[in-house]
Formats: sequence, structure tokens, C-alpha cells
Amino acid sequence: MTAPEFFDEERARFFSPLNSSRRELVAACLRALYDRLHGPAADYAHNLNRESLKELLLPVIREYQDRVEVDEEQDEFSAIDAADPTQLASFIVRVLVSHGWLEQFPDRQGLVTAFRFSRPGKLFAEAFWTLQRPSRSRQRNMRGCRNALDAALGDRGDAHDLVDAYEYAEKVIEDLTEGIDYLQERARHLMQEATVHDQWDDFVEFLDRFQRDFSKQLTVDSSTLNRSAIRQKIEALRFLPYLKQQRIEAQLQDIAKWAVQEHTGSSVLEWLLDRIEEIVNVAHESKQPGFVKAMDNYIKRVTGLVQQSMMLRSGQARHAYLTAVGKLAEMDSAGQDDLLNKIGQQIAAVEVRLLDPASFKLRTAAQRRKASTVSVAPRASREARLAAALRRAEAEAFAVANADLVKKLRADLRLFQHPVRLSGLSVATAKDLIGNMQLVEAVRNVQIKDLVATRLPKRVENDFYSGFDYEFNFKTKK
Repeated sequence: MTAPEFFDEERARFFSPLNSSRRELVAACLRALYDRLHGPAADYAHNLNRESLKELLLPVIREYQDRVEVDEEQDEFSAIDAADPTQLASFIVRVLVSHGWLEQFPDRQGLVTAFRFSRPGKLFAEAFWTLQRPSRSRQRNMRGCRNALDAALGDRGDAHDLVDAYEYAEKVIEDLTEGIDYLQERARHLMQEATVHDQWDDFVEFLDRFQRDFSKQLTVDSSTLNRSAIRQKIEALRFLPYLKQQRIEAQLQDIAKWAVQEHTGSSVLEWLLDRIEEIVNVAHESKQPGFVKAMDNYIKRVTGLVQQSMMLRSGQARHAYLTAVGKLAEMDSAGQDDLLNKIGQQIAAVEVRLLDPASFKLRTAAQRRKASTVSVAPRASREARLAAALRRAEAEAFAVANADLVKKLRADLRLFQHPVRLSGLSVATAKDLIGNMQLVEAVRNVQIKDLVATRLPKRVENDFYSGFDYEFNFKTKK
């Protein structure tokens, strides 16, 4: 079954109002409509009929009716009398309805025809409205992800908590990406204008937003503070009791159809936990450093312009005598005497002091050599080197690299042509034992995600460790 086409029937020319000579007016009308129908002060008790719709648009039309793109070709707005706001309001309503932004429906209470956004019209109008609206987010998405995972671990935890944690994790990336885009846009705009006077209001707005939003992203809601707790809770969810795991898996199959379609491996629960961990790691390793770098770049550019402006001002003050000379050259004798008298009164209290030339002394060659001499690093004694070598040997005695473990596991899977279980691995040496205990972590943390570790209900009990048994195999391609 093929997906329905977007530009079909009434949406054939959906974006043409936004490409017309009155596009700023249309965008402003869409923002006003969205704020009335779906904004914080929306009146859901009364539907929007034709008269109330015109009353809503008239103030916007009066504000934007002079904004016309003169270089544009003739379009459907060109024949409308722009001097009559009422006629223009009626025409905009017809255009938005005919192009699929608005739709009409019967208001049974008032027995009239009412207007509302179509589904695509609402989604695109929300984008225009959001761009003009200051952010009111409390920036709790990272903490929300952690709290949702904590709720999933509780006695009443279920699959809804895990889906909430996944959505919170996605919002973390959206918040940081939106912040990076905002700062980069401010920096580009700053360089285009290249004047502090025009950009000061933007910088004050940035400081206000930093106090309201960005400071939370860098402190209590930062990935640095919450990443460790989230990873611990994810690991605890991987070791839930078998019956609870099966219950959550069945719930996910029912409420998260998108996850069932997108997941790889045998378990939707394992895939969802892996995705949450990957998103949090990306936020910590890539997005948050990029956010800090973009903020640092913007502040440096503002600081550079401020310093440049101050230098220009100080230079003008330092060379004010040139301005005075220029003014004197343009005046007659009477004006020159008057100006010189005023300047004399201003500088009468000035005290001029000169530096003693004897206070300036050049360094001798010996002093310069001494200042540039680099201290020689002290040599470690034989006992210190021996102690360091022993500590390094003790630390590496039973260290097994995850890459080596995964490489050997891939070779075994290709050789045996069937899954490998943890309980069936050899424990001939101490390194084998440590490798077996580390194998699940190695499979989950390896860079190439071609293997999957599935926990089995059966437990492994031997002289060395006790825990759940795991089955390792290649991921199946859908």
C-alpha cells in the first residue's frame, strides 16, 4: 500500500501563500491564528466563526498591509485592494481555506460554519508561532529521562515509563541542537551587522535566555551529571526479573508499534534500552560540547566587537586635539580665541608628568639567557621506575581488551555456525574467566553493532561466579 501524497487535491498549492508578494502578512496571520486556537490563552469554549476570524486578522493586516515584495511577479494578491483591510482579510481567509491551511466544519452550538486548522496547517503554523515565541521550557529532559527509568524500575513500573524515558532522551538532543542553531544564528547575524549598538538587545536577550534555559542545561540538567545515573538504571533494567521483563516486552509490543518496526534483535526492550543509552552518550560526547563551543564562539565575537568599539572610542578621545585643530582652522579669529579660551579653562587643572629616562633599562645578555633557560626535568630514581613498572604490570596482568573478546567471539560463531552460550565457554585460565565475565559488556560496548547478547532464564552456577546465562549471536537483518 503506497503512502498518500501530500500535494494532492486541496493541498496541491499548499505553500503558494508563503511564496506570494504578501508572504510576511500570511505568516503573521498564521501565527495569530495558532495563538488563538492552540496557544496558552486559547479559548476552547468558543469556535472561531467567520466574523470572529476576520476580527482576529484585522489588527495583523493593518500592521503588515504595507509589507509587499515589490520584486515578485504578479500573483493572486496583486489584484486585491490593499487599502481596504476588511477586503484583504476576507481574501486571506479564502486563500488559507482553498490551499488547505484551514478547514470549515459545522458548529452545532451556534448553528454556523466554524474554522480550524487542518492537520498539516496546524503543524506548519506551529513552526511559525514557535520561532516568534520565547522558550518556556524548564529544561528537565535529562532529569525526566532519569526519573522515568527510575519509575520503570519500581514495583508499578511498566512499558509506558520506558517509552517516556525514550521520548525524554530524544528531547535532550532536540534541546541541545536548538541551542546550537540559535547561537550560530546569533553569531552569523552579529558578523553581518558588525556593530555593538545594533546587537546589544540581542545580547541582552541571550543573557536572559541563558539564565532561564541554558544555565539549567549546563548544570542540573547536564548529561555530565545525569549520564552515570542513567547508565546504572539502564543496566538494572537489563537484569529485571524474568517475569517482569516478559510483561514489559508484551506491553511494548502493544503500545510501541514504531519500536516493533524499527528494532533489531529479538527483544524490543533491549533495543529500547540500547537506544536510550546511545542517545545519552551522543548528548554527552558530541552535542553538549558543541553547545558549549557555540556559546563560547558567540561570546567571543560579542567581546571582540565591544573591545573594538572601546578602542575606537579611546582613540577618538586620545586624538581629540586633532579635532580641535580642525575646528580652529574653520573659524575666524574671534571664534578661535573663544574656543582656545574654553579649552584653556578645561585643561588648566591638568598636571603633566614625564617619566625619567633613567628608569628604562635594557636587560643584559646574561639576564636574557637566564630568563629563557628551560629547567631540566628531574630524573626518576631506579626505585621509582621499578615501582611504576610493578604497578603497571599488576594493572595489566588480567586486563582483557573488549575488542579481542569480540573478535574471538565472531570467529567462534563463524566456526560453529550456531549461537554460543556463556555457560559453554571454556574457563581453563584466569584470563578466560575474566574474559567470560566481561563478554556481555564487550558485546554491548563494541563500536560495530553486529552482535547481540540475549539473557536466558537459566542461571550459571559454578565455582567462580553465579549469574544469568547469556546467548551470543549475530544480529539478524530485517
